[in-house]
Amino acid sequence: MKFLTSGKVKDIYEVEDGNLLFKFSNRVSAYDVKFKDEIPRKGEVLCKFAEYWFKKLDVSNHFVERRSDTEIVVKKIHMLPIECIVRGYFYGSLFSRWENGKISLDKDTPTDLAAQLPKPIFDPTTKSTHDIPLDKEQAISQELVTSWEYDWLSEESIKIYQKMVTIADNAGFILADLKLEFGKLNDEIILADSIGPDEFRLWPKNTYKIGKTQEAFDKQLLRDWLTENGYQKKFEDARLSGEEPIAPSIPSDLISKMTQRYVSAYERMTEKSL
Repeated sequence: MKFLTSGKVKDIYEVEDGNLLFKFSNRVSAYDVKFKDEIPRKGEVLCKFAEYWFKKLDVSNHFVERRSDTEIVVKKIHMLPIECIVRGYFYGSLFSRWENGKISLDKDTPTDLAAQLPKPIFDPTTKSTHDIPLDKEQAISQELVTSWEYDWLSEESIKIYQKMVTIADNAGFILADLKLEFGKLNDEIILADSIGPDEFRLWPKNTYKIGKTQEAFDKQLLRDWLTENGYQKKFEDARLSGEEPIAPSIPSDLISKMTQRYVSAYERMTEKSL
């Protein structure tokens, strides 16, 4: 087995048959900053969630098998250089961009924090150290995808999101948004990478309330803590000064809470025990 690279969460290896092995770690990052602290059991949850979604969704994907509690084998494919984000609620960076005057909205779009959008929207970004939102014209002019590929990715991403919304709803959750990645295998575009609480926002239905920060069963817990304690602004200021942001220590009670919610999200969604 040959080591290839380490991402924010996964270590990637090439195995003997030419496929890839994803080894999920307990590492965590937020606002493009990597933390020294780890979240226990996070790697296991992400690994088993990836297996669950690849098997549950009736779409072509690169999943081959799960090899251990933290490892899956996938087909090696040519990844498309675009992150396919679907938003069903007015939250996260979509809300921030509107609040800062960077985007305009249709007149029928609600502007209350966490309000449900009239219909899911495709809101892709680049794949880079700091992801940049894209529209169709920009994606094509930067030669990231063709016009046909962009339209296909938009339609397919929204279809997948809607399937997952139904599953989440049955488990008592709201799936607020979703990040997907795709690649090409023999000229066919297929679903790739992984799908778990690092790729979506998951809110419990029984505490959902428009106009407030939502209870998170995903990485948003860490983002909210960073924002509330001024670290998000410190990260932004450091980058503007040409410096690398320094990650603070994550409080032990927040680490425990994140572990509990990651595990709970998996068990409620899949009806399986870890």
